[in-house]
Amino acid sequence: MRVLVVEDEVRLAHTIQRGLELEGFVVQLAHTGTDGLWAAGEQRFDVIVLDIMLPGLSGYEVLRRLRARDVTTPVLMLTAKDGDYEQADALDLGADDYLTKPFSFVVLIARLRALLRRRAPQQPSLLAAGDLVLDPARRTVRRGDTALTLTPREFGLLEYLLRYKGLALTKTEILRNVWDAHYDGPENVVEVYIGYLRKKIDTPFGRNSIETLRGVGYRMIDPDGQVDDESGSAPR
Repeated sequence: MRVLVVEDEVRLAHTIQRGLELEGFVVQLAHTGTDGLWAAGEQRFDVIVLDIMLPGLSGYEVLRRLRARDVTTPVLMLTAKDGDYEQADALDLGADDYLTKPFSFVVLIARLRALLRRRAPQQPSLLAAGDLVLDPARRTVRRGDTALTLTPREFGLLEYLLRYKGLALTKTEILRNVWDAHYDGPENVVEVYIGYLRKKIDTPFGRNSIETLRGVGYRMIDPDGQVDDESGSAPR
């Protein structure tokens, strides 16, 4: 799941980023309202954490402009302001939740997961390729009756492959959506993690569900080797 955190307190922003990444989220940071508005309008995120007091544009203004552009991504307002009118203003502008600083990180995670569950009717509750089943809400993976244990990065990679099953995904797309939009390390990290995944989800079961497309990238396929007939592409 991709999260945009718009927070001008740099230390707090990086603390939130580290904590969310440990929970398996892919996090992008913005430190001004202007940068946050651009990122939220130009890229796909599953949820946005938005501070109110921001340089450039306030969180209120960012939220107002996003909703005016029909950007429906769930927004959790994160702020030091604690008052009924502030909460009412945020909710009236289209915020989905409100959390006051200082906050419990456990509560932040729980509220983000709750926002993601509310969007579940728009997305499959389970992602599957044959008897390989991933539950995004419960963060579980099974191959038939066997429960599999994945690291947060492996889970995120598998979820992305399953969500766009049948589509050719380039290494660049995978890095942008599973690692970070600003990742500048070597692309072969994708190959390494594909290898990790195969050893856990395929090799012990005699399967080959991740297809290598030489010169292109990778594609998730069903056990019989069939891919979806739907045309389209993954979000860039």
